[in-house]
This record gives sequence, C-alpha cells and structure tokens, in this order.
Amino acid sequence: MTYKQMKWLILTIPTLTIGIWEYVRHEFLLPYISMDLGNWLAPVLVLVVTLLLLTQLFTMIEHNHEELNRAKAVKAVLEEREKIARELHDGIAQTLFFLNAQVSRMERMKQAEGLPIDKLKASVHHANDYVRQAIANLRYAADVDRKPWLQGVESLIDELLLETDLQIDTKWEIPESLLSTKDKVELLAIVREALLNIHKHADATFVHIQALTTKNGWICQIKDNGKGFELETAIRGSSYGLKMMRDRVNNMSWHLNYERKDGETRVTIKKEAT
Repeated sequence: MTYKQMKWLILTIPTLTIGIWEYVRHEFLLPYISMDLGNWLAPVLVLVVTLLLLTQLFTMIEHNHEELNRAKAVKAVLEEREKIARELHDGIAQTLFFLNAQVSRMERMKQAEGLPIDKLKASVHHANDYVRQAIANLRYAADVDRKPWLQGVESLIDELLLETDLQIDTKWEIPESLLSTKDKVELLAIVREALLNIHKHADATFVHIQALTTKNGWICQIKDNGKGFELETAIRGSSYGLKMMRDRVNNMSWHLNYERKDGETRVTIKKEAT
C-alpha cells in the first residue's frame, strides 16, 4: 500500500464510519436505540474503528518512514565509502603501481644487486592486492544485517563467488564478546590471507570456514580441496602469505597448524586461555 493510499484511508475512514452508522441507525435501529444513546454510541464506534484500523495504518506509515531513513543512511554511507575508495585508488594504488614499475626497472637495469629485490617485489605486490581489495570492499553497500567487523571477509567471499567457481561454506559461531578489537583485526587478516592463497595457488573448488568456541578459547579452521603446498614450505614460512600468517599468530601468542589430510588442506588457528 502506498503512502498516498494510507493517507486517504486515514482521512476517510472516520467520516465513512459516522456516515454508515447514522444511515444504519436512522434506517434500521431507531425503534431499538434512542437518539441520546445513538449520539453516545457514535464516538464510541469511531474510537473502536480507529483503534482497530487506523492504528494499523499508522504503524505501516512508521515502518515505511523507518525504511526510508534506513535507505537514506545506507546511501550516505555508500557515498562516503565510494569517496574513500576513489581517494585510495587515486593515491595509494597509483603510488604502488609506480613503485612496482620502478622496482622492475631497477631489476632490468641491474641496479639492485645485493638488494632483496624479490622480497621487495612481493611486498609491493601484496600491498597492492590489499589496497585493491580494500577499494572493492568499500564499494559494497554497507549491510546493516551483517556484523560490521565481519564485512571485510564477507565482501571478499562475495567477490570470490562472483569471479570464480569456488564454493565457500562459512560457519562462524565465535561470539563477538569473546574477541578483543585486536583479536578481530588479526584473525580476520589471517582468514583473508588464507582465502587469497587458496584463490591464487590451490586450484580448489570448495572451501569451508569454521570458527567455534572451545573450553579454553576458540578455534578457526579453513579447509579446501585444492592441490595444497609442501609442508616444509609452510614450516619455513618461505611463502610471503604463509609467513605473514605465522607472524600474526606468533604476535598474538596463538597456535597455527598446517595439515594435509583426506585430500584437504587444513589451516587451523587456535587460541587457548592462559
């Protein structure tokens, strides 16, 4: 029902109620109801109709008004996010592109002898990936039905589902109250890096993310059916992404385990109360 229709109903229902009541009273009820009683019953009847019908219409109007305010708020947030994304693209992303070009030029001209050029290139490449992913996340409309601190990973999952054939199943049952602000930042960064590694290197078709509470803390596991990686590479941390994950886990005093079992690669992050 449109706002205009509801407005006209609110205006006409009391009038129609009185009109119908007076017609019925004079045509059919005069032998049974006196004029004084009829005059007293008229406002009572209008009040009853108002309570039964008009309050419902008022509730509908309030709901529509709330939906309109919500849509305006989401639009305002999206416009601000788009502005930030544009500034990131015009500033940091362009700078990283230029830096990558300069590093490549140094490598071609052999001006970087003795420098860790491969690590530098990897760092620039991954920083560029993160910035571009941040830009993509900012361009998603804010979803008020999602947990705000999970939106970064959920947006990445949405993008992977659109761009790839990956099937991603998520079961996240760690309550927000159990995680500090730093816990959230570090844990979601690790999950994000695991997803990007799976997307780029694993040739997987299915990913399962499970986060559960335990007796002494919580556990988060990311499983995929891809080709996996050499366990020695994971232990040494020679891969930039795996090294970043291990560094974050060590800084938080968590436990990180890599495992290849039943054709699945399993990355497990675990926190135990001290």
